[in-house]
Amino acid sequence: MERIYQVLPRLWGRGKFACWDAPALDYLRSLGITAVWFTGVPRHATGASYVKGDPGSPYAVEDWFDVNPYLADEPAKRLDEFRSLVERVHAAGLKVITDLIPNHVAPSCRQVPTHDWFDYDWSDTRKIDYSRPETLPALVQIVDFWAGLGVDGMRCDMVELVPPEALKELIGRVRGRHPSFLFIGECYEPANYGRFCGELGFDLLYDKSGYYDLVRSILCNGASARSLTWNWQRLGVLQGRMLNFLENHDEQRFASSAYADVPEKAFAALAFGALFNGASFLLYAGGEIGERAQEATDGRTSIFNWTHPESLCKLDAFIHGKDVLNAKEKALLERYRSILTLSADPLFSKGGCHDLCYCNGPAAGFDPERHFAFLRFNADSAVLVLCNFSPEPCCAQIYIPEGLLPQKENGGQLSPSAVITARAEAWDAAIIRLRDLR
Repeated sequence: MERIYQVLPRLWGRGKFACWDAPALDYLRSLGITAVWFTGVPRHATGASYVKGDPGSPYAVEDWFDVNPYLADEPAKRLDEFRSLVERVHAAGLKVITDLIPNHVAPSCRQVPTHDWFDYDWSDTRKIDYSRPETLPALVQIVDFWAGLGVDGMRCDMVELVPPEALKELIGRVRGRHPSFLFIGECYEPANYGRFCGELGFDLLYDKSGYYDLVRSILCNGASARSLTWNWQRLGVLQGRMLNFLENHDEQRFASSAYADVPEKAFAALAFGALFNGASFLLYAGGEIGERAQEATDGRTSIFNWTHPESLCKLDAFIHGKDVLNAKEKALLERYRSILTLSADPLFSKGGCHDLCYCNGPAAGFDPERHFAFLRFNADSAVLVLCNFSPEPCCAQIYIPEGLLPQKENGGQLSPSAVITARAEAWDAAIIRLRDLR
């Protein structure tokens, strides 16, 4: 299970590798983060007529064996500065993740063969040509280069547009030299999840088409919370291979007017995404204090242009000792911290999980359309979580059937049935440790 913090380093602090110093990394550790996804490190195209924005897109890479000079205090020493960043992150006990874009490169890239066309509206790229025998060895060499710099894994862009056999061979060859290297796939079609996790070898996959789309529909369109049950039932054993997120660089900011508008509406969704069934979770930088992308017209923090999101400026100052967060932002941060750090508890990271919705349809105060209840447990303890996807507070009598928990060690008696009163504020979650069922 991973807790990943995604950040475009060019948007954080002074926009340099050096900004990720000991206080910044200590801050991530305080959130329960296990890995940092530094988005936009490989050198991308900039300044050319086809480039979108200024300085341009991190997903139009021009040189896979270099880093962006603008991220270094001394551009001539940029690779050394990146190595120092990796060393600092590892010293803090965290992993480093960067991007791999196996579907396309910038038109100016000469390190892999390409077609003379591009997918969708990605006019600043050219499609990689996998019919050429030199293509796959070139991709392997690229991943080897980043692994040699100390990178622990890569988030792989748009993997469903790449020939599956090529992905399988790429991952297999890299794992032959770097057995623990982490591969995260941006995958949108649930029908492909099993193959990508099994045959192809990805460690984690986006659950954008499951968790993200369902939660957004529940919060914004009044969809039924029952869909969360249907999603995990569909996923089955793959649930633990999912990477859940409320926002990322492709999606609208959660707290923006284009999405939820109110940052506190995240808590029930966050508790479900981070605490249910062992899935990994991605936190996009600034979300923990309610970044709204007010500088944008579409609710997204731009990946094409220089910008200075207010929350990232505030977080950098706050981390370095300045009292710049208001009471609402501090409360939001502490709620994120409490849920994300709790997810690291072995009970949540490795324990058992029961969806309680099936036995609480008629329970007093429980609305299966707006509420979701589940139980996490191990040999020592159990925790009840009630997620309230409603604009109104709830007080529900949650029924836990007899024998649902494992047998007690003394005498082999079954755990008794119980009715637990759980209260949750609007859009929030109640997390209750149970001590009387064991």
